[in-house]
Amino acid sequence: MMRIDIDELTVEISGARLVDDVTLRADEGQVVGLVGPNGSGKSTLLRCVYRALRPSAGTVRLGDEDLYTMSARESARRLAALPQEAVTEFDFTVAEVVAMGRLPHQRSMARTTEEDRRTCEAALAGVGAGHLTDRGFLTLSGGEKQRVLIARALAQQPRVLVLDEPTNHLDIAQQLEVLALVRESGLTVLTALHDLNLAALHCDVLHVIDGGRIVASGAPHDVLTPALLAEVFGVRAHRVPHPETGAVQLLFDRLLAA
Repeated sequence: MMRIDIDELTVEISGARLVDDVTLRADEGQVVGLVGPNGSGKSTLLRCVYRALRPSAGTVRLGDEDLYTMSARESARRLAALPQEAVTEFDFTVAEVVAMGRLPHQRSMARTTEEDRRTCEAALAGVGAGHLTDRGFLTLSGGEKQRVLIARALAQQPRVLVLDEPTNHLDIAQQLEVLALVRESGLTVLTALHDLNLAALHCDVLHVIDGGRIVASGAPHDVLTPALLAEVFGVRAHRVPHPETGAVQLLFDRLLAA
């Protein structure tokens, strides 16, 4: 496990400030969620963390090291990512896609080892996709593809996991299974989630982002208040406790004009 520190991160593109002076921290083993309306800056922030985008200002540290001073291989040994729209255009088999997660651990031109194969098999089994091993990736459903891509990230054996809307394309049971798996991995996790109830159930800490800025941070119960949800999401929210976990859950109505 490893801590993530994001300090005064700003992203400006074509004169527009998409992320504005964001500072946050995910401690070792925490699941930290980013929530906010579409276009609020969640994905842009995460793209900086998994090095798909260089920020205009600010730093990202893994442990005590600056992410941007590491080589790509070094950072990939510590951090794995599942972008919101992961594209695989060639029809690799599922086994080949998951094996890509082992590349940061292999020497140049090295052959796949028995340890690599065992790691990939365990990752696929862990997401309930072991039966897909020999299938072509492009033949899979959206939910099956998402499971395979999560398995690829786990096969990378990272210490930090960055997930952008990991429950996209999954049915309800699969959403719960995948987020439980993420929690049980013991990794430090930074994730953007669209579903506020899933975020409340599975995250230790939530950061609410609106207009590129963090407007609220804390435990889900403290953050997801009716006043904040009305202001940021434009909905009327009713809070109820989950009958088993006690976690805050939300029922929504339209916010009617006064």
